[in-house]
Amino acid sequence: MEDVNRMMRVKKYATRQAMGLAAALAVASQIGRLLQQQEEVNIIFAAAPSQNEFLAALLLQDIDWTRINVFHMDEYIGLPADAPQGFGHFLQYRLFGRVPLRTVHYMNGNVPDPEGECARYTRLLHEHPTDIVCLGIGENGHLAFNDPPVADFEDMKTVKIVTLDGVCRQQQVNDGCFSALADVPARALTVTIPALMKGRFLYCTVPAASKAAAVYNTFYKKISPEYPSTILRTHPGVFMFLDEASARLLDERLFEPG
Repeated sequence: MEDVNRMMRVKKYATRQAMGLAAALAVASQIGRLLQQQEEVNIIFAAAPSQNEFLAALLLQDIDWTRINVFHMDEYIGLPADAPQGFGHFLQYRLFGRVPLRTVHYMNGNVPDPEGECARYTRLLHEHPTDIVCLGIGENGHLAFNDPPVADFEDMKTVKIVTLDGVCRQQQVNDGCFSALADVPARALTVTIPALMKGRFLYCTVPAASKAAAVYNTFYKKISPEYPSTILRTHPGVFMFLDEASARLLDERLFEPG
């Protein structure tokens, strides 16, 4: 058990709401500690329905948003700029547009030169070394849009263009983001796994029964790009928040009390 849970602190909650609140309290506390040591805090956010409760609870916390720079970790290529499924739009509606942030940095999946957009966003991330990553885990174990076919634990890039895995695209339909698989874009921009892992603190919020297998794999499968989320076991600053449904396959000894 010690080997399985060597790094991560894992907590389970009875409901998605309790899980989201606990994650928000933890992130807000970490932001407060960092702001006592430095002038600004840089945060990368995931955009997915799994983050809804966490983001709603984060809005209620006492945070000095004027000292925070925010980024998001992926974006579809070719989706109309005003499409509600866009990840920038998702985060703008739920958080970025509702608090007085120091800076907001959006990926643009509609530029004529996606490689140039990767380079632009890479420069921004390098100028603002990541303090906190707020992320989830996909049904196929992806982190951001690093699906198993394209996940690379030694990736030399910070942001790259990817072709989305079929399981990943179907998840977008299952989550109610798109009405049919054919509507889900096939390509996207994503922050790479090594870039995400450079964050000092990673807060991973993963609810729902549909994620139970992916959560199980995170802890019990060999650390490999075949199961991208297994890389979290190598990071010293990961905090994972689960609900009863997503945690149902795990050994109870994994969970921290409280």
